[in-house]
Amino acid sequence: MKITLERPDKYVAMVTIDNQPRLNAMTRDMMRELGAVWDELEADTTRCIILTGAGERGFCVGADLSGDLTASEEMATIVNHSLLKCDSYSKPIISAVNGDCIGGGLELLLSTDIRGCVASARFGLPEVKWSVYPFGGATLKFVEQIGYIHAMDLLLTGELIDAKRSVELDIINEIFESHDELIVWALKKARTIARNGPKAVQAVKKQVSDTISAHVQSRELLEQRLGEEVRASDDFKEGVAAFLEKRKPNY
Repeated sequence: MKITLERPDKYVAMVTIDNQPRLNAMTRDMMRELGAVWDELEADTTRCIILTGAGERGFCVGADLSGDLTASEEMATIVNHSLLKCDSYSKPIISAVNGDCIGGGLELLLSTDIRGCVASARFGLPEVKWSVYPFGGATLKFVEQIGYIHAMDLLLTGELIDAKRSVELDIINEIFESHDELIVWALKKARTIARNGPKAVQAVKKQVSDTISAHVQSRELLEQRLGEEVRASDDFKEGVAAFLEKRKPNY
């Protein structure tokens, strides 16, 4: 269970989420580690970042629910930073989605700029099925990125969609038949960006990121209050128990 950082080129970094037995779900320690990697890459000479998952089954399926589920202000800060939920970030990020991109994994995807996936990838926000509030920014970013009716369909039903539908909804740019083709595409795209003027590229990204960040931050107090109300409910206890016991919840 780790976050790896590689540098295939002088100005290109590749970040990999690795918890393959759990489809690259992130533990609290992994979230802290990912946040530290974002800080490192923001401060150094990196010009473009590729984000992917280890293996060929999962990009990331959000938080590892088998771990500690206690909430705190510190934990909210860790989650937010790992997902770049409220952050203003200047380095372009390309997502190479190698498998299922679900829950917090999809919310992390919404903080990236250019996105490709393998044909077998699935996407969705199933939190409501387990009476969990989607804390990672989906209630705001999804509506802006794919439109109200499509965002609400996915947020309220908790259903998953396939790669083809993700392109139709503008969640993903391109689909690739194999993981190797996906990584080749991501590297080519990253190298193209890295050849451009870094000051100009980062200024463009910063302006877009600042605008999104300001909106998300303006709603953060309400987001946390709504989420805590859900977390305090009997529905939440039943939903998490059902998830861990691999059964349907009884609300």
